[in-house]
Amino acid sequence: MRESGRSDLILETCASISDIPHEEWQRLAGRTNPFLRYEFFEALEACACTSTATGWTPCHLVFRLSGRIVGVAPAFLKTHSMGEYVFDWAWADAYQRHGLPYYPKLLIAIPFTPSAGPRLLLEPDLRHQLTPERIHELLDTLTDKLGAHSWHLLFPDSEDQKLLHHDRELHRIGCQFHWHNHGYRNFEDFLGELTSRKRKSIRKERQQVAQQGISFIRFHGRDIPEHVLSAFFVFYQATYLKRGQRPYLNKRFFELLLEQLPEHVHLVMAVREGEMIAGALFLAGENTLYGRYWGCLDEYNHLHFETCYYQGIELAMELGLTHIDAGAQGEHKLVRGFEPILTHSWHGILHPGFREAIENFTREEADHVLGYFEDAKSVLPFRQQAQD
Repeated sequence: MRESGRSDLILETCASISDIPHEEWQRLAGRTNPFLRYEFFEALEACACTSTATGWTPCHLVFRLSGRIVGVAPAFLKTHSMGEYVFDWAWADAYQRHGLPYYPKLLIAIPFTPSAGPRLLLEPDLRHQLTPERIHELLDTLTDKLGAHSWHLLFPDSEDQKLLHHDRELHRIGCQFHWHNHGYRNFEDFLGELTSRKRKSIRKERQQVAQQGISFIRFHGRDIPEHVLSAFFVFYQATYLKRGQRPYLNKRFFELLLEQLPEHVHLVMAVREGEMIAGALFLAGENTLYGRYWGCLDEYNHLHFETCYYQGIELAMELGLTHIDAGAQGEHKLVRGFEPILTHSWHGILHPGFREAIENFTREEADHVLGYFEDAKSVLPFRQQAQD
């Protein structure tokens, strides 16, 4: 599928990551962000997690100049809105009430991953030449030719945001909670920057976990034994089944992750009386530790906080990483030293009437999110914050 506006620039789609040469994708995406690695998308396809049957038909974007690949972007044709973490269910319902189809839609995003990062993987010269108006025009035209009704670009980094801003944008913002290492050498250094009450609360939580006879073992990459991965997968499934949902990923995906991207994978397992009782999987990037999947079968006091947050903070320090992206939601992260950050998404709605209505919605929503963001900053547990 091709779209050509300027005679020298072509935007096309590929139905599989394998249709794009590995070396070209790697040249544009680099090797430091685990969610942009060629092998990550290859694993998702190989285990059928991203397929037409699951509603995630691969539709990766390729920018070409004079036949040469100068840009790529991870993209999918979606027939539902699950696994995206930027919720547009109300938009889909409104379309349905008016007898109009909302799906398929073109999604430019990392599947099942609410983590900000590059999305438009472009050569510097092309990025410099493109304008926001041109990007939106390219995506609008391609969406129409694909038979989709809208496009959605989720969680772009600051460089992509510059290329997406324009006067009539449909821009949404959200709020997450991330941890930053402000020069801490160890966990006690971090606690020392908190107010006395919050510091004591965290120490008490950690003590209560230990008093339940729970300890932790960390595994990395190919050193993760099969029985440990199997135990973790049971915990991962439980997280979804408790909410009456099917898990997005299957065990084969995690096996491929260890086979193809072992350098990024870290697994923290909680152990009690010789039995593994919970686990959390982290992926390490250049500066960021991504907390992605967690689960347990039985409930224990503060086990989630210890496994996902405190163990994660210690792991990040051990790896020399300065930032933890622990995923979506979770106001409880605030009192544990995770700071609010704004996330972004851009949306192209082809139907003019719905576009106007959704534009009004995004503006009203932004006011609420910004208010929430400011309120969240005001309750951070740091001593300096308390003094201000």
